[in-house]
Amino acid sequence: MDEVKPKVEHKTGDRRTSGGGKSFDRGGRRKPSDRREKPEFDQKILSIRRVTRVVSGGRRFSFSVAMLIGDKKGSVGLGVGRSSDTTLAINKAVASARKHMFRITTNKDMSLSHIVEGKFKASRVMLMPNRGKGLVVGGAIRDIMMLGGIKNVTGKIYSRSKTHLNNAKAAVIALQDLKTPRAKKEAVEALAE
Repeated sequence: MDEVKPKVEHKTGDRRTSGGGKSFDRGGRRKPSDRREKPEFDQKILSIRRVTRVVSGGRRFSFSVAMLIGDKKGSVGLGVGRSSDTTLAINKAVASARKHMFRITTNKDMSLSHIVEGKFKASRVMLMPNRGKGLVVGGAIRDIMMLGGIKNVTGKIYSRSKTHLNNAKAAVIALQDLKTPRAKKEAVEALAE
């Protein structure tokens, strides 16, 4: 009476393709990931915090997001966004990071040209060039270096603060103080006179 149909296994897993090569999920609908374009910058969320404000009627909750963006070619931005919804806070943080983007001064092998220090509030950061050891830094500084495309850096966080945002801002201040080797040499000669 009832015929048993043999099971057909597809080699591509749960994705099936039609004649046009477009991918579909099992329900026959197109996958939304096929329509998405690659973003201009890579993004990394440093922290998401729920902030509480006490008002006369009770408590009001909002979210604060710290976001890093970079193109892995020497440009990095750090931004903060606050809103009552996490997606709105993330969008605000991305807009702020784009607004505050800057170019990292590097040498030809995508490393730092000299030792540099940065301080923001209680966070103090030191960044040093190293040859062929890779990224020897931790925390938020590592994310900044990876998004900036920096290859060989040793970093140290001399910080009483464990806040990722403060450490990241100290690293940004240090990276903005970087000079090209020629400008560094001229600055040293000017101090010697």
